[in-house]
Amino acid sequence: MTKPGKELLFLALGGSAEIGMNVNLYGCDGKWVMVDLGLTFADSASPGIDLILPDLEFIEERAKDLLGIVLTHGHEDHIGAIPYLAADLGVPLYATPFTAGLIRGKLDEEGLGNKVKLHIIDQEGSFQLGPFGFTYVPLAHSIPEGNAVLIDTPYGRIFHTGDWKLDDEPLLGTPTTAGELEAIGDKGVLALVCDSTNVFNEEASGSEAAVREGLDGVIAAARGRVLVTTFASNAARVQTLGQVALDTGRKLCVAGRSLDRIVKVAKACGYLKDFPETIDFDTAMRLPPSEVMIIATGGQGESRAALARIAFDSHAIKLSKGDTVVFSSKQIPGNEIAIGRIQNKLAEMDVLMVTDRQAHVHVSGHPGRPELELMYKWIRPEIILPVHGEMRHMAEQARFARSCGVPRSIVQQNGQVIRLAPNGPELIGHERTGRLVLDGDVILPADGATMNERRKIALHGVIAVTVVLDQKGQVRGEPAIALQGVPVEEDREDFLAEARGAAAEAASSGVKDEAKLREGIRLAVRRRATQWTGKKPIVDVSIIRI
Repeated sequence: MTKPGKELLFLALGGSAEIGMNVNLYGCDGKWVMVDLGLTFADSASPGIDLILPDLEFIEERAKDLLGIVLTHGHEDHIGAIPYLAADLGVPLYATPFTAGLIRGKLDEEGLGNKVKLHIIDQEGSFQLGPFGFTYVPLAHSIPEGNAVLIDTPYGRIFHTGDWKLDDEPLLGTPTTAGELEAIGDKGVLALVCDSTNVFNEEASGSEAAVREGLDGVIAAARGRVLVTTFASNAARVQTLGQVALDTGRKLCVAGRSLDRIVKVAKACGYLKDFPETIDFDTAMRLPPSEVMIIATGGQGESRAALARIAFDSHAIKLSKGDTVVFSSKQIPGNEIAIGRIQNKLAEMDVLMVTDRQAHVHVSGHPGRPELELMYKWIRPEIILPVHGEMRHMAEQARFARSCGVPRSIVQQNGQVIRLAPNGPELIGHERTGRLVLDGDVILPADGATMNERRKIALHGVIAVTVVLDQKGQVRGEPAIALQGVPVEEDREDFLAEARGAAAEAASSGVKDEAKLREGIRLAVRRRATQWTGKKPIVDVSIIRI
């Protein structure tokens, strides 16, 4: 596919059939726009990697037809890839003030502040990009200025929700009312492109105001120091925690660079107006424990975040027996081991822990089934196109929407080109998508040679073999062998002796071609390693001729 014609197309480069790394393209009349440019976080399948980025090859090859990048809100899975990928696309960014403040900080950190144009759009503001008209529609979420975008095109209107929930008592911002959403539906919506994260939840997500009551109760009952961990980007929760500190008469301390950044940007944008003055770490440790409350990053088990450093005693904040740690966040699937490691360390210290299983200390920022049903009722789309979920979430939302009267649906994955109009929805093609990894300061393919080698090393170990040959091709001395990560601890010397013999025998084979000789040595040593260990380590062979 070269260019979209007289049609309206949708193509996800990330965020469909997965949670995180949201990147969505809309195309019509030869032009494209991008909604969100997020990242996701690495797991054990990517050793040595923290951040995973979307592969934008499809749109990079068509960058001259890309008009801009529109950001719905400031969570990392929606804006996190901007400092690494946006400059190469060479198009302007569009965001509301709070989201723009977070983006500006990221760009400045990477030295890109003057290289990427960032347009700040007022809340509920509108702007035009070629054949696309955009209007921000505020919706409640766990960060200030969560927005849907209403996209006007010559072929129909799209209501792209971003991340959202319904909250009768939001602490930050003023979401669009039911009447205003109904008015959008009255004018006709071709497709609702909708968050699927909590589609299996039979109950609504609940209000942030109710969390304040739950936290008040837990913290008022605590006797020692209290530490509450939550997502740094959940500024609504940070606001709640500021109120809880005032409610319970505790001085507030904030631990974590990302929390400091969020508080700074939120205050600059007019949020957190009644947030209490904070105290530094030294003051927090000098005050009586019952007078201190700490907000810290790291509730998902991140090894370098404040909570992990506090738990393992490498932080200025100290906890001890009788103190309380409140996990005011939902445990993200895949983080169980990392979180458990920290919780076990806290338990060893005899610290009391409270999670959302013991008390009402968290509500989600995503819609449950009752909220989805109301959105369908208000917007009345012709088509439901689920995003922001694994395949099971998206398939279930499509079924649920049809049961609620939405006439048509389509379940797509990253790389599938969907024609929404005319005569849609229809799958019309496939484009290559993928993942990149940020490895130190270098961006690499997630399934490229470097990462595949690293996975093999992590699984099997590595052996380095050095063989010295004279001018006649005779082996001089014993081959030198070094190994790492190969499980031969008790029998190491016996294994090395046998491996040296195998390398010497292969090197004496008389093969003249250097590449074939090196391969023969490699296979001989690896065969011995497999016989001894059942592993297939990477074997690196060097031949020195004298």
